[in-house]
Amino acid sequence: MNLMQINGVNAVITYDPEIEMFRGEFVELNGGADFYAKDIESLKEEGALSLEVFLDACKARNISPQKSFSGKFNVRVPSGLHAKITTAAMATGKSLNQWIVDTLAQSADFNSEVEP
Repeated sequence: MNLMQINGVNAVITYDPEIEMFRGEFVELNGGADFYAKDIESLKEEGALSLEVFLDACKARNISPQKSFSGKFNVRVPSGLHAKITTAAMATGKSLNQWIVDTLAQSADFNSEVEP
């Protein structure tokens, strides 16, 4: 994955060929905080600076810097896939929800199974 952790906060990294720079964006924050650089070392430095500015602004405004997640989202899948994943869940003795949570956790590189 194109992830970089800066001071414990995850940032998604992409390359913008138009400006020939790497772009980082903190995705778990309660607002926009992105940064640019031409090389990885500079990207880390710019990311740390961007994060510091963002956190200082949140503190000054008494705003929580972390985005909150409800733990709920809707997903639409084709009916044939719905049938297949229901069968896969039943075959493992799990509820459909637990099977999906475990599958997503594995795909997102969690270290262990997650309770619903």
